[in-house]
Amino acid sequence: MGSVNVTKASGGTEPYDESKLRQSLAGAGADQEIIDRIADTVDQMLYDGISTQKLYREAFRLLKQHSNRFAGRYKLKEALFELGPTGYPFEKFTAELLKRLGYTTEVGQIIEGNCVSHEVDVVAEKGDDFFIVECKFHNRKDHKCNVQVPLYIQSRFEDVKRKWSRKPGHKGKNHHGWVVTNTRFTNDAQQYGKCIGLNLLSWDYPENKGLKDLISRVNLHPVTCLSTLSSDEKKKFLEQDIIFCQQLAEDKSVLDEMGWDSRKSGNIYREAKAIATFNNKTDK
Repeated sequence: MGSVNVTKASGGTEPYDESKLRQSLAGAGADQEIIDRIADTVDQMLYDGISTQKLYREAFRLLKQHSNRFAGRYKLKEALFELGPTGYPFEKFTAELLKRLGYTTEVGQIIEGNCVSHEVDVVAEKGDDFFIVECKFHNRKDHKCNVQVPLYIQSRFEDVKRKWSRKPGHKGKNHHGWVVTNTRFTNDAQQYGKCIGLNLLSWDYPENKGLKDLISRVNLHPVTCLSTLSSDEKKKFLEQDIIFCQQLAEDKSVLDEMGWDSRKSGNIYREAKAIATFNNKTDK
């Protein structure tokens, strides 16, 4: 069929791009046969103006028929939104992601600046590089971080940097600001970040190094990916600071303490372990 426009969460439209669907399915671990089957089914339901959310739900439903593990990995973007309603789980998630990328991290630190003290979401360190990281969690998919966000964070960072630079042992060290969001930045925000030297990390920015790419690289998926959990059960885990599938895969006793029967616990454990131990290179 000819070009079909799809409606995004923001209300805007864009031409349907099947390659994006195929890439996301491949990233979830689906093999070529499954990808072809799902792409063909989705192609048959296309009509001008169809929502991307409707297409996602259908692809997720079809993928879940083949594998909970693939489905769990496929719903990563949705799972990040479910880390709310507070921003704290996302801060913990960001700190752990950076830790697995080789950084030393601390969450919720009060850092003394040159003028005032600042409550910093994550403090990260790697070699001679020191970072203050601000996490911007949003529940709405259409919400973007505009240029006001990096402007504000940069001013806080400059205050901290002046103080850090005078600390013993910090001479010759590199100090950086960083903003991480589960949604996206506006073009102006990206332009400002590049211009001023402020690190920005969103769902798909920087290109090929966004959250979705880094999470897949280190295999760090939130428990909200698990299809064996209800919304209330996911919230229960988050309230107890159980945020990652890896936590469940490494310590099954966490599940036993939740009071579920052995069948329920077993199903959750198997799905969490399958997602946490997935290897794109060998698990096709």
